[in-house]
Amino acid sequence: MNNNDFMKTKPILPLILSMSLPMVISMLVNSLYNIVDSFFVAKISEDAMTALSLVFPIQNFVNSIAIGFGVGINAAISFFLGAKSREKACNSASLGMLLAIIHGIIMTCICIFIMPTFLRMFTSDTNIINLGLKYSRIVFAFSTILCISLTFEKVFQAVGKMTFTMISLMSGCIVNIILDPIFIFGLGPIRPLGISGAAIATISGQLATLLIYIFIYARYDIGIKFNIKETHIDKSVIKKLYAIGIPATLNLALPSLLTSALNAILSTFSGMYVVILGIYYKLQTFLYLPANGLIQGMRPIIGYNYGAGEKERVNKIYRTSLMLNSLIMIFGTVICLILPDRLIGLFSINTATIQAGATALRIICPGFIVSTLSVTASGALEGLGKGIESLIISLLRYTIIIIPAAFILSRILGVYGVWHAFWIAEVITALFSYIMLRRILKWMP
Repeated sequence: MNNNDFMKTKPILPLILSMSLPMVISMLVNSLYNIVDSFFVAKISEDAMTALSLVFPIQNFVNSIAIGFGVGINAAISFFLGAKSREKACNSASLGMLLAIIHGIIMTCICIFIMPTFLRMFTSDTNIINLGLKYSRIVFAFSTILCISLTFEKVFQAVGKMTFTMISLMSGCIVNIILDPIFIFGLGPIRPLGISGAAIATISGQLATLLIYIFIYARYDIGIKFNIKETHIDKSVIKKLYAIGIPATLNLALPSLLTSALNAILSTFSGMYVVILGIYYKLQTFLYLPANGLIQGMRPIIGYNYGAGEKERVNKIYRTSLMLNSLIMIFGTVICLILPDRLIGLFSINTATIQAGATALRIICPGFIVSTLSVTASGALEGLGKGIESLIISLLRYTIIIIPAAFILSRILGVYGVWHAFWIAEVITALFSYIMLRRILKWMP
C-alpha cells in the first residue's frame, strides 16, 4: 500500500517542484495546443475564429464543471489520506467517478440543446452560427469522456502521481496538435473537414488521454481503488465533494460568464473586438495554465498537511507557491509588453485587428503580476477545503468588479475602458485575497 508521508516530510521547495513541474510541463503543452488549435482555425476564416470565440464560454463552462468537481475529489482524497483514513479516500474516489459520469451525460444533453439560442444572442450572421454549431455539437457529445478523464487526473494528483498525469495530458495534447491540420485541411484520403475537423481533433485528444489513464490505472497500484459497484453512499463524503466542488466549479465557470458579458459590451463597438478578446484568452492560457499546474501540485500537498495538522508547514507551502507563481507572471508580462503585435498576429492577418489587439494586450498585461496573489490564494483555499472563501475571490475577480467596471468605463473611455477594467479588478481582488487568506491561516487550528 502506497505511503504518502513524503508530503509531510520532504523539504517544501523540492516537494512543490517535484509535484508541480510535471503539471507545469503538461499545462504548457496544453497552452501550446490551445494556441495551435486557434492558429489552424484562424486559417479557415475570421468567421471560424469568431465562432470558436463564441462557443468558448460554454465549452469552458463544461470544463469548469468537470475540473471543479475533480478539485472536490482531489481535496477530499488528500485530506483523508493525511488523516490516515484510506477507506474514506477510496470511497471518495469511487463516489466522485460515479457522479462525474452523471454530470457528463447531463451536460451533453443541455449544451447541445441550448447552443443555437446561445449563439444567436451574440450574432445574427448565419455563417458564424452554423460554424459554431458544427464545432460545438461534436465537442459536447463527448462531455462524459472529458468528465471521466478529469476524475482520473484529480485522483492521480491527490496521491502524488504527477508524472503519470503529465504523460496522459501531454499525449492527448500532442494527438490533438497532430490531428488538427490533418482533419481541418485534409491529408491523403482524409477530406478537409474545416471547423468540424478541429472538433474531431479535440475529442480525439481527450479520448487518447482517457485511454492512457485507464492503462496506467490497470497496470500500476496508485494506492486508490475505484469500486463503483460496491461504493458506500456516504452522505458526509458526498457533502464534502460538493462543498468544495461546487465553489471550485463556479470559480472556473465565472470566466465564461465574464467572457459572455464582455462579448456583449464589445460587440456594440465592433465584431473585431470580440475576436481580440477571444485571442487574448487564448494567449493568457499560456500563463495561467502553467500557474494552474503549480496550483495543482500545491493543492494535494497543502490539503494533506492540513489533514495532518501541520499548520506552519501549510503556511510555508503557500508562501513558496506564491513566489513561484510570481516568477511565471513576471515573465509573461514582459513578453506581452515587448511583443504584443506578434502575439496577436499569430491568430489574425488583419492589420486593424493586430494593432487594436496589441494595444489591448499592453493595457491588460500589468494585471498578470498583481493576479498572482488572488490565483495562489484561491488554489490554497481549495486545498484547505475552504471552497466558499475561494469562490468569493473568484466572484470579485470575474464578476462583481470587472463587469460593472467594464460597462461604466466603456461609456467613458470607449473600448479602452473594457481593457482597463482587467487590471483594476486584479488590484482590488489581490488586496482582498491577501487579507482573507492571512486571517484564515492565522486562525487555522
